[in-house]
Amino acid sequence: MTRRALYDRVAEETASVVIRRYSTSFGLASKLLGPGVRQHVENIYALVRVADEIVDGAAVESGLDAAGAARQLDQLERETDSAVAEGFSANLVVHAFALTARETGFGRDYTAPFFESMRTDLTATEHDRESFDRYVYGSAEVVGLMCLHAFLLGVPVTTAEQERFVLGARSLGAAFQKVNFLRDLAADFETLGRSYFPGVSVDSFTEEDKIRLLDDIDDDLRRSASVIPDLPASSRKAVALAQGLFAELSIRLRATPAEQLRRVRVRVPNPVKLRIATAALAGRKARA
Repeated sequence: MTRRALYDRVAEETASVVIRRYSTSFGLASKLLGPGVRQHVENIYALVRVADEIVDGAAVESGLDAAGAARQLDQLERETDSAVAEGFSANLVVHAFALTARETGFGRDYTAPFFESMRTDLTATEHDRESFDRYVYGSAEVVGLMCLHAFLLGVPVTTAEQERFVLGARSLGAAFQKVNFLRDLAADFETLGRSYFPGVSVDSFTEEDKIRLLDDIDDDLRRSASVIPDLPASSRKAVALAQGLFAELSIRLRATPAEQLRRVRVRVPNPVKLRIATAALAGRKARA
């Protein structure tokens, strides 16, 4: 093995650790991906996670203020751009991401809006409709599009098929983000001072607000579900599992009174996750 091949392997092993330690849901779904696709998705997830830690997690707990976090995020973006252009980074997570970006064929078209949305978290506490849509696109929809590049690597598709897959990937990414906003409604407001949904006041969050937001989320989930059967076999079951987990969250959020959502975080119990995973593995929809 060459030193470069060893470095690539260590970088990707580092990326794989990130998804296993940070997300039970996405870690579970990634196990259903074909081996080649799985590594690309784990490489993408790792960079996204590091950026999120800068704006929401470890950086804050390390004592960085907004200006310090912004400097770290700017540095991460510069490192990412350089690695994608040149094929190497001394940052193992960035190096793994660049391997995927270069092989699957995306770059600043996705990373620029992603980092723009991450940067927004350091300055904005509320959104109007335009800024919300832009934020969701950059923070979630482009991540779905990055993964789509990995899913379709080496798979011939028509222009019409590509358009359907793009709509499905964007819709699923949007659904993931909006579900997380809703289930983290209280924590985002109380801990981070953020209220993502336009025109929604956390202090006076109503059942009507909840239903309207969930109707929109379910529309996204329906659009994404319609393309899953046409995905390549190497990614179909994993995407079905992720879709199933967030659809279950939507059901549980709908069953939780709006007043409670201002205080508690809704979760999917592990036995239910296992049932959904078993159904995805068998290629069928889990029973309610």
